[in-house]
Amino acid sequence: MSRRSRRVATLLTVTMVCLGLLIGGGAWLVGTLRNTLAPGLSTGCTATVGDASYKLALDQSQNASLITTLAVQRGMPARAASIALATALQESRLRNIDYGDLDSIGLFQQRPSQGWGSVDEIMDPVFSANAFYDALAQVPGYVDMPVNDAAQIVQRSGYPHAYGKHEALSRAFASAMSGQSSASLNCTLPTATSGSNPQLVISAAQAAVGLFDATTTVNEAGTLVHVPVSPSHGWIVANWALANAQQFGIVEVSHAGQTWDRSANTDGRNVGWQTGGSAAPEQVAIQLAPATQS
Repeated sequence: MSRRSRRVATLLTVTMVCLGLLIGGGAWLVGTLRNTLAPGLSTGCTATVGDASYKLALDQSQNASLITTLAVQRGMPARAASIALATALQESRLRNIDYGDLDSIGLFQQRPSQGWGSVDEIMDPVFSANAFYDALAQVPGYVDMPVNDAAQIVQRSGYPHAYGKHEALSRAFASAMSGQSSASLNCTLPTATSGSNPQLVISAAQAAVGLFDATTTVNEAGTLVHVPVSPSHGWIVANWALANAQQFGIVEVSHAGQTWDRSANTDGRNVGWQTGGSAAPEQVAIQLAPATQS
């Protein structure tokens, strides 16, 4: 081998070693951060329908709960939520992003130049979801259409067959978040470091599911929020609380004789709803962790 060839071979070897160290170091860093934030836990939320389960990340689950409960508020069927969720999964992976093709932004990649609203309006998930539902409501017979076809009529995408692949997941989460499937949502989360102000939780829940009267009780575990519910809204509120437990520091939710406990994990996953708890069918009890003392 010539001297030049040996130099090239040496350079390639050093480059590969450095690249391997970089990749290995990056993987180690990601793993370390994951273990620091939630050691041994497979965080996220899972919706189960029959024998099939579908999973979303925590931030995606929060957006899924908002999109679905807004459909319920508007008196639209769960099918509308399934269509909206499939659309947002395809367009933004259910994340409220501030970039996209041309001037597309937000959960549904709506374009200000196409009359969907201003940038600030579209970046508001409540506004953008309602804008989507306004357009969907104008589609005759959307309830009986394939999810993909209804979504495409609203979006007019350059990829007209892309929405259907998200239908099964979207239907599972829409069913859970709309209360059609009781106790079908489960979330695995890291330990709560503190709880939010109870009034913030109540206001956020009201924005999602509509106005209601709530009371609070301070206990040793933090603050307990009591939400009166109708039979049709009980599991909507309960599953909303699960999907938003991470951002509000919710550690326990009880409804209709069942309880979800944030700390009840086994094999890296939460055990889900268990029999027990004092909340009756006409109430949802949301336990917040103690607030951080300043």
